[in-house]
Amino acid sequence: VEGGASHVGFVFYPPSPRAVTPDAAATLSGLVDSVDSTNRCVVRTGLFVDPDDGLIDTVVGQVPLELLQLHGNETPERVAALKRRSNRQVMKVIRVGVAADIDRAADFFGVADWLMFDALPPKSMADALPGGNALAFDWRLLAGRDWPLPWMLAGGLTADNVAEAVRLSGARVVDTSSGVEDSPGKKNPALIRAFLAAVAAL
Repeated sequence: VEGGASHVGFVFYPPSPRAVTPDAAATLSGLVDSVDSTNRCVVRTGLFVDPDDGLIDTVVGQVPLELLQLHGNETPERVAALKRRSNRQVMKVIRVGVAADIDRAADFFGVADWLMFDALPPKSMADALPGGNALAFDWRLLAGRDWPLPWMLAGGLTADNVAEAVRLSGARVVDTSSGVEDSPGKKNPALIRAFLAAVAAL
């Protein structure tokens, strides 16, 4: 938040090395309020992968989230249902390997509040997580696209490549996770600061 982040993310997907419990996320989420003294709105985001209703109810009941990021195989109908159930904005992640994958975004117009485009892991990566695999896709596939809702670019972004990613894709908002880690799940504050500084310079 001190570095100018517009969003902070909490992972509620137990197989991920980045997963947090609702209790831990509630504590961390409270730090957002205490750190931000500029009255800037920082969006607290919960990452879920095909969550059941019980998980959504538990997390939303304990953690003051503004946005749910849905990173699984959720259908438009399920996205709409989760939005109604949680009374939160929702972001649907579109995993991209080839240009045709991007066309799936249209299925979520009028349903999701945000889109995110992330890299689709190759089938050879049997142990790949739904995200945070330090993989990028061809950012040029997004160039010149126009959607009726805001979107983020994710997938292998670091302080060293984010300017090029933005230039090629036209992204206005970017997301990083593995790109600011020393190892999966171990964030490096210096890398976070460097990433945010690189974004601010754009």
